[in-house]
Amino acid sequence: MRLSEATWTDVSNLAAETNLALLPVGSTEQHGPHAPLGTDAFTAEAVAEAGAEAYDGDAAVAPTLPVGVAAEHRQFPGTLWFSPETFRSAVRETVGSLAEHGFDRVVIVNGHGGNVDALNEVAGTITREDDAYAVAFTWFDAVGDHAAKMGHGGPLETAFLRHLRPELVREERVEAAAEGGSDRWGEWVSGVNLSHDSAEFTENGVVGDPRQGDASLGEALLDLSAESLAELLDAVAERDVDRPRRRD
Repeated sequence: MRLSEATWTDVSNLAAETNLALLPVGSTEQHGPHAPLGTDAFTAEAVAEAGAEAYDGDAAVAPTLPVGVAAEHRQFPGTLWFSPETFRSAVRETVGSLAEHGFDRVVIVNGHGGNVDALNEVAGTITREDDAYAVAFTWFDAVGDHAAKMGHGGPLETAFLRHLRPELVREERVEAAAEGGSDRWGEWVSGVNLSHDSAEFTENGVVGDPRQGDASLGEALLDLSAESLAELLDAVAERDVDRPRRRD
């Protein structure tokens, strides 16, 4: 059930049946000249909804949080970002709101790499300190061998958009996006990324070749991530979430 489309009485009835919720989180940031700023939010929301549908049970799907930790893209117009502290607070308080209504087992469904560290930290804080249990799921880590080609505005995200929202892909710019992009994320020496901002290593914001991502790949990515998410929901629903006793 999408909370944004439900009434409060619908939600009350759902909470009597399940304590599971999904919270999609994304970003509003550049994805090259061919893909929209909302790519990470669109993909996170689609995966959350598909995962809830694939799950053999009930779950609430909360509205998507569309701004994330994205200061690394600040040189590109239209990018918005929170500090990690603000982002963690927004996630924690949203999970707290869900828990107040009975949805105290929450899977945070993430579509942006820059959110990963903050989400892992806040999920641990929620679980240890609040009246809720939370884990973070990043869709592009759950698509098998495809994950190695993630990039940024590259083949995976472009494929996903061509399947999900083809009208938003500026197809006439894809060739230029590929030619002005970078082969990899960052500039690495001795295992250290010397770059803090994406504009240091990609002229147009793209990493990877978007020409390699067609709609059939996007459909496969959605199916794989939804299947993985449904499996995770099963595990979260069955998990003993009482905190371990102190070892003496």
